[in-house]
Amino acid sequence: MAENPAMKPPDRPPASAGARARTEDERLLAPDEVITEAERVEAIRAEFEYGFGALAGLGTAISVFGSARAARDGPEYDAARAATRCFGERGFAVITGGGPGIMEAANRGARDAGAVSVGCNIELPFEQEANPYLDVSLTFRHFYVRKVMFVRYASAFVVFPGGFGTLDELFEALTLIQTRKVRHFPVLLMGSSHWSGLLEWMERELVAHGRVSRADAKLLVLTDDAEEACATIEAESGAAAAGLSAPGRG
Repeated sequence: MAENPAMKPPDRPPASAGARARTEDERLLAPDEVITEAERVEAIRAEFEYGFGALAGLGTAISVFGSARAARDGPEYDAARAATRCFGERGFAVITGGGPGIMEAANRGARDAGAVSVGCNIELPFEQEANPYLDVSLTFRHFYVRKVMFVRYASAFVVFPGGFGTLDELFEALTLIQTRKVRHFPVLLMGSSHWSGLLEWMERELVAHGRVSRADAKLLVLTDDAEEACATIEAESGAAAAGLSAPGRG
């Protein structure tokens, strides 16, 4: 595991009995913390340097998202493992949040294929262990630094069923592409039974009322098939290599 050198926290009064320690994100944003603005900026800078240094030279990669609660003996776990094995066989590294569930399945599929398996874990108030299928294991303190890693080093986002965190990553990617803050990269939704209701709602409430253009709604590709997902990403990567499109690297 690559150690995060993001400094020893500055001295501050101890937490009261029974209170949990604040995470670095909480400390960064809390107005009552004994921390200077210079220390806040340095903490963020050091964490970016840590991530960029660890992932430099990674090559072409795919960021995979989904529920940490997916069971190892469940169909979504199996689907994620199969899909990332397919990606790995085609030369893509796989990046996940490094935890259990879909993340573990995706890292395990990459390992099955002999591809590079990366986990970008996050400090949480509750314990989240890194899964055992990682070649590169990073732990971030700040969510938004970690989010940059998912976009900076990915040629595609592949999103399995998940909760709030999964939706956050999905819609943040769409916003970045739609506003052209990054150049286009494919965003695939894996699992039609889970995602079709969301797409129907988007068509009815967003597209039909002009809140989202029809072209932007088509940024999402829905599939249940690992081979189709691989073919879509390969086609986009080929277009990027020809100068017709480009992945999320800035």
